[in-house]
Amino acid sequence: MLQPPITPPAQADAALKRQGHAVLDAAGLCTALDTTPEALGRWPAFWNRLPPDQHLRDGGRYRRRRHGCFVVKGAQVTPVPHRAHWQPVEYNALHGGIERWFEPIEPALVDDPLWQRLLVMLAERASALRGEQPWYIEAHPFRIDTEGGIGRPTPEGAHRDGVDLVAVTLVAREHIKGGETRVFEADGPHGLRFTMTQPWTTLLLDDSRVIHESTPIQPDGAGGHRDTLVITLRAGGFQGP
Repeated sequence: MLQPPITPPAQADAALKRQGHAVLDAAGLCTALDTTPEALGRWPAFWNRLPPDQHLRDGGRYRRRRHGCFVVKGAQVTPVPHRAHWQPVEYNALHGGIERWFEPIEPALVDDPLWQRLLVMLAERASALRGEQPWYIEAHPFRIDTEGGIGRPTPEGAHRDGVDLVAVTLVAREHIKGGETRVFEADGPHGLRFTMTQPWTTLLLDDSRVIHESTPIQPDGAGGHRDTLVITLRAGGFQGP
């Protein structure tokens, strides 16, 4: 497995501007959040309680998830009333054009000061990229499992999300093969591929410049699964019909 090209936290903004992507390792994420791996260690239990995704159009039963929305202005994080997740078909040919209602993120996670620090840190990265402004954030805790044989982290294929910044954090990777991350220039020939194996590795993407996908996973033992936290930041408002 190819290891991700790690970016020092102090160089993340420059890397995003230069090439449209950056990868923080676990130590880098902890530095960016001024925290420790032990503090982040409180979070994986929330992934054990994710309900099934009822909206998969490929007939699969391999995905569990929750959803939450927030507005970040400066250092202020404001949760918004629970709402549907919606994407246009131009960005998600499989699931676009429909309102998808998921169970909300558990309050104990949303109220964790570290959760709010993460959202503020990501908003700072988006502001460095696009200019300081309020950021409309959607958060998606995912579990892709291999109980049915194959799990698909991105059943829609290589895609953009119609936002400004995407952050993909690996929370856990247990007893699986595959799950390679691929990032390609949206308007060019170049790309890279790697596999995130270390929990808390975080991929940052300028959604206007790159497309991304993760390859399917297969079991490599009982209980195989891949847990991620995907957070998107968008200027001007949430996507909606």
